[in-house]
Amino acid sequence: MSIKSTTTIYLGADVSKAMIDCRISDSVFSIPNNRAGFAAFDARMRSFEDQAVHVVCEATGGYQNELVAHLHTKSILVSVINPRQVRDFARSRNILAKTDRLDAGVLADYGLANSPEPDAPTPPHIQRLASLLAARDHLIAQRAVEKTRIHQIEDRWLRSQSERVVGFLTREIEKLEAQLTALRDSHAKLKANAARLQEAAGIGSYSALALLGYMPELGTLGRRAVAKLAGLAPLNHDSGQMRGQRHISGGRGSVRRILYMASLSAIRHNPIFRAFYTKLRTAGKAAKVALIAISRKLIILLNSSLKNSEIALAK
Repeated sequence: MSIKSTTTIYLGADVSKAMIDCRISDSVFSIPNNRAGFAAFDARMRSFEDQAVHVVCEATGGYQNELVAHLHTKSILVSVINPRQVRDFARSRNILAKTDRLDAGVLADYGLANSPEPDAPTPPHIQRLASLLAARDHLIAQRAVEKTRIHQIEDRWLRSQSERVVGFLTREIEKLEAQLTALRDSHAKLKANAARLQEAAGIGSYSALALLGYMPELGTLGRRAVAKLAGLAPLNHDSGQMRGQRHISGGRGSVRRILYMASLSAIRHNPIFRAFYTKLRTAGKAAKVALIAISRKLIILLNSSLKNSEIALAK
């Protein structure tokens, strides 16, 4: 009996709001970024049934979400790559021009050269959680801008209008927070994980949900991988005999900001974290460097706590 072997072939998909430009092998085509386009994509993929197609696309502010969800329903491998990594790859190939079709080719070549790990499907409730969190963060940023403007406005009527805008934004934020609470309470595992994270110093109800929404991989990674994903792994800067200062880089800024604020709270209220922070400061570390170290320690602890319920998370 002969065993049918399959080879992986990479398809680069450059996604925009309206269109998706694709390249696979020598074939280049474009489809609308909608259900009709996805049906046309499926029809083209029938020509590659004897090969394992792996789609590579960039994170494009959410425009790629429907395509990724469709690919998962069809059991087609897909990797969503940080645009900076793709751009750096293109520069390394001396590809300086940028068009949609050219970018699709770069994405296909990136897949072939790097063999990225395929992304696991994200449950719909976690996708909605991330969307609600992003909407809340957006409104909070808008409210902060408007609050700053109030103090700069001299006209009484305009100041009153700005105060009404702040009130409106506050009410909308409260509605989003109610949606977040309802979503958490309607999913037992999400609620249990959020409660588990809240046992840790510095982690409140919103921080717990934000970590689960912005980093759904939490609880499944190793300690080094979770620190790197959060952008809290120190990177060497050495050359020859020179040993430079290590810096953090990349990762998920939204997660890092949550952890940074949680670390400020942790060193105030938790004796273990406070002692660790004091030790670093006494050793000559800058305050920000010490806080980053606390953040790294915290995300590793939180990741381990979701793996093992026996790990103690003292407030």
